[in-house]
Amino acid sequence: MDTFRPSPAGLPALTRLDGTPVRVLVVDDDPDLAEVLCGALRYQGWEVRAAGDGASAIAAAREVRPDAVVLDVMLPDTDGFAVLRELHATQPDVCVLFLTARDAVEDRVAGITAGGDDYVTKPFSLEEVVARMRGLLRRAGMARQPADGPRLTVGDLVMDEDAREVTRAGELIELSPTEFELLRFLMQNPRRVLSKAQILDRVWSYDFGGQAHVVELYISYLRKKVDAGREPMIHTVRGAGYVLKSAVR
Repeated sequence: MDTFRPSPAGLPALTRLDGTPVRVLVVDDDPDLAEVLCGALRYQGWEVRAAGDGASAIAAAREVRPDAVVLDVMLPDTDGFAVLRELHATQPDVCVLFLTARDAVEDRVAGITAGGDDYVTKPFSLEEVVARMRGLLRRAGMARQPADGPRLTVGDLVMDEDAREVTRAGELIELSPTEFELLRFLMQNPRRVLSKAQILDRVWSYDFGGQAHVVELYISYLRKKVDAGREPMIHTVRGAGYVLKSAVR
């Protein structure tokens, strides 16, 4: 198919915030197309898994916990909208790019309304798919280029790890060492729910033996400094933990 061309060289590498490869799941029942898509995405240095139907896509997502999904609307056992609902039940913040052979406005609206982040209509170029995936990941605060240096960015919240400075909308936020480490862990995992146990292990490096309330205490400190007078970014997920989300629309 002459509409599918190799991804252009020269794009800067894009990794997860912790420096590990971006994880992508490609869901399409056309094995040739899936292979071409996987090759283009692997060329970005990403870890890519393929699935040919809805059931295998859901199983693969539970196993690999992808950062993003390239999802065909038409699948042999279901449709992409149903798969997306299943994915969001366990991983609500995964980035989703719909592939569709249909170009009616109502189909595009249905994809976005279902929770998809973007769509491309077949036939498309690999350059377009790669560019849209990179854009989704960066806008979601889930990936960065090495050229970004030791800076973590989620929405208008920026952390300079070398200078140990944090700003929101350009305003400097003074943090204690522990608050800084807690915020860094949250910013390294944007849109991911982190349990108190995970936070204790990473930030305090040992088990508090039932004193998990220390996490609640420091989360409250952060909220007073990061969210005070602004759209909240730090959210509590009842019974699960805490998540940092961009407040910038």
